[in-house]
Amino acid sequence: MLLELIALCTNLFYFHSWSFKDRDPWQAPQHWWLVFMPVLGGLIVGLIARFLSPKVRGHGMPEAVETIVFGKGRVQPRVAVLKPIATAISIGSGGPFGAEGPVIITGGAIGSVVGQLLPVTDSERTVLMVAGASAGMAATFNCPMSATLLAVEILLFEWKPRSLVPVAIACVTAGAVRRLLLGPDSLMSMPATQGPVYHSAMIGALLVGIIAAFVAAGLGKAIHTMEHWFEKLTDLGVHWMWWPAIGGLGIGLGGLIFPRALGVGYSVIQQMITGSDVTWKLLAGVLIVKTGIWIFSLGSNTAGGILAPLLMIGGALGATLGHFMPFMPIGAWVLVGMTAVLSAAIGAPLTSAMLALELTHNGGLMLPVLLSCVAAYAVSVLVQPRSMLTEGLSRRGFHLSREYGVDPLETMLVGQAMHTSVFALPTTATRQNALDWLRATEERGAAGWSHWQRVFPLVDEEGKLQGVLTRAKMIVAAGQSDAEKDRPLLDDANLEPATVSPGDTLRSCAEAMAESKLTAYPVVATDGKLVGVMTLEDVLKGRSEQAHRESDRERVLRLRWPFSTRKPVTKVETVTE
Repeated sequence: MLLELIALCTNLFYFHSWSFKDRDPWQAPQHWWLVFMPVLGGLIVGLIARFLSPKVRGHGMPEAVETIVFGKGRVQPRVAVLKPIATAISIGSGGPFGAEGPVIITGGAIGSVVGQLLPVTDSERTVLMVAGASAGMAATFNCPMSATLLAVEILLFEWKPRSLVPVAIACVTAGAVRRLLLGPDSLMSMPATQGPVYHSAMIGALLVGIIAAFVAAGLGKAIHTMEHWFEKLTDLGVHWMWWPAIGGLGIGLGGLIFPRALGVGYSVIQQMITGSDVTWKLLAGVLIVKTGIWIFSLGSNTAGGILAPLLMIGGALGATLGHFMPFMPIGAWVLVGMTAVLSAAIGAPLTSAMLALELTHNGGLMLPVLLSCVAAYAVSVLVQPRSMLTEGLSRRGFHLSREYGVDPLETMLVGQAMHTSVFALPTTATRQNALDWLRATEERGAAGWSHWQRVFPLVDEEGKLQGVLTRAKMIVAAGQSDAEKDRPLLDDANLEPATVSPGDTLRSCAEAMAESKLTAYPVVATDGKLVGVMTLEDVLKGRSEQAHRESDRERVLRLRWPFSTRKPVTKVETVTE
């Protein structure tokens, strides 16, 4: 429906006909007044954002990330309707954007609405939203595997079966239904690479990946600078509703210079991939005009996606560099360049590499494509702290890390971190024993009161836990009158204390502490016997171990040269940062 709507808007703006024929804006007869078509489209988008929903602004993916991480997966139902309409108007009026970002947020909105109608948790609602968003990308590019990887690398922020399975099923479903609606063909056709890829081409792919990282960093910096400039218009009394129209003026002027910069640009990408008629004029138009109007219009916060423009700019970069590295056809360098720029810009190397395979069905280029994507990603991490998707969120006070990692609290068990030397009392203990403990503690002074133990278990003859006393209750019991000194401490104890098992992870123990507001738990084995006490400080041992793994350097082995007179090293040298 979105693709049909984009085609309709394109025909209305540039061909002045009610038609759903798939045409590009640059195919229309050129007239000077076509400059104002993007202005009109931007004005309509601004009105929709002002009076119906401001969520239609933006290119979709950062908004999806923000909703997933910070918004509990809750999207207004109207976004599912208004976002594709605003996008179709923006692209149909000549906007240099792609349809994939808005489809992602639209699919996410549908998943979120379903999650809001069902009695589910915030985590489950978020999974439904990610499933819809990933399915949107799978439907746009006919790439179910890349869409699943996109969810893993950017959207899910976890690696669990509860989220991966429904997301993958949604992507496969979207890909299968797309075949029925739009056909099974790949989005872009490319001659299959039959021969081997030589090492010289691999070195070239590495170089393209490095250059692509700096290009992507420059694009991100330029976009956020342009957004900052548009925000300054507010100080001049220009409401943000007019920003998309101002951005549209830049699009129209760029379209006069290089008409092929208008619209999504899939036909231009296809032309570069096939390697037919890839002139320097075409490459300069994409790298200068297309890039310029895309940055300017995206800074105006209008509706439109970033994936297709990044592919187009990256393809032109690859074709330009490919002229100096004739180890592969120009079309191959286009594919290497477009996926490398995409990988560096959004921080998703596996998604980008798989997208190259699914867009073209050309598996022969997987090695140079994967190398360039990983190289671009590695360099981009060094040159820019955040990706193009999360930089804007960080400016609004939201922190998102680039890195995935295993939670160290998930890899250590309670039995490995608990205190096993515990002062436990028998069930026959009385309040007099509590008084004796209090006097001994006072005699020790600060050392006694700073002792780690804050809970005191009561165990029977078999060592099974029967109750727990906190230190505060021990002090109260010790202060009772002499007539009450013979009463058992079980009368003052909690007879049904919360416990943890030695087989529980530190993460589950930390969650229990957060839920109950308790900072110490008795550790009880499956037979009911007390085996230790778990405190908040013990939970932090998992983090401490991880910190040592990251900072402590040690030389485990040393090389022994033949006929050497040096004695072998008998100890391990450790250097702590």
